[in-house]
Amino acid sequence: MMDWTDRHCRYFLRQVSSSAFLYTEMITTGALLHGNVERHLAFSAEEHPVAAQLGGSEPDELAQCAALVEQYGYDEVNLNIGCPSERVQRGAFGACLMAEPELVADCVRAMRQAVRIPVTVKHRIGLNAMEDFPFVEKFVQTVAEAGCRTFIVHARNAVLKGLSPKENREIPPLKYEYVHRLKKNFPQLEFILNGGLTTQAQIANQDSLVDGVMLGRAAYHDPWVLAESGNSRHSVAIKMHRYCQQQVARGASVRHIARHMLGLYHGHRRARLWRRLLSDSARLAHNDPALLLEALDAVESTSSQEKPDPEIPHERRS
Repeated sequence: MMDWTDRHCRYFLRQVSSSAFLYTEMITTGALLHGNVERHLAFSAEEHPVAAQLGGSEPDELAQCAALVEQYGYDEVNLNIGCPSERVQRGAFGACLMAEPELVADCVRAMRQAVRIPVTVKHRIGLNAMEDFPFVEKFVQTVAEAGCRTFIVHARNAVLKGLSPKENREIPPLKYEYVHRLKKNFPQLEFILNGGLTTQAQIANQDSLVDGVMLGRAAYHDPWVLAESGNSRHSVAIKMHRYCQQQVARGASVRHIARHMLGLYHGHRRARLWRRLLSDSARLAHNDPALLLEALDAVESTSSQEKPDPEIPHERRS
């Protein structure tokens, strides 16, 4: 979710769900050690519970960055070794680290020694041709011995050559049964299932088999999949208007906030109108938060024809 789940996106998702555990985009260790820490780690208090996701392969550097994450007040620090992009591979981290479970264990151990907040790992079930269950089972066992208690598992293989990141999210077959077996074999650990989940029914089917689910692009494109009973799109839009006013007064751009809200009315009769208004270049050029109210009024002129908001009573990770 690099370049997607920035602080504005997370604040928006928090208005949709008060309980979902939110995650930052993956932040490389180099970006924190040599870049603008405030830009990468600053967040609004309303975002809690929220975790920072790191990308790296040097235990000492990850330990330093984990300490920064804790100093900024995050509730968890997550090591992402599931990303298959070439940009990440060139940095010798991401999914390629699944081939080096001992190194991942060293990274987790160093991070845990540096912080008191939980250190978790996000990973795939296999790598290239290594896709048998014993491969991921050994990986989890090795990393768990270093003290990791929570594993967020994207239930697909990562293919580092020949597939784009998008294809890696679609072509390798989903093997939910691998994650279910991990939970059965390691009942003392927490397993969060990721990959391919897009509907409430699909999510509900996993409730008794794993400890939770993580949604990425599915929640970005259709945020209401995270919604809680009693919440409304109208209420979310009003809260985001207030937030937008505050952020614009601090120098933020309406465009950078509104772009994360395009899916709020997904499935609504006037969803296309909502998206068009919030992405209108001429309107955005004024940098006026009132655009959100204008779009809300336009959509709700036919609110009686809106589909009922779905109810999702249990907690989700996003």
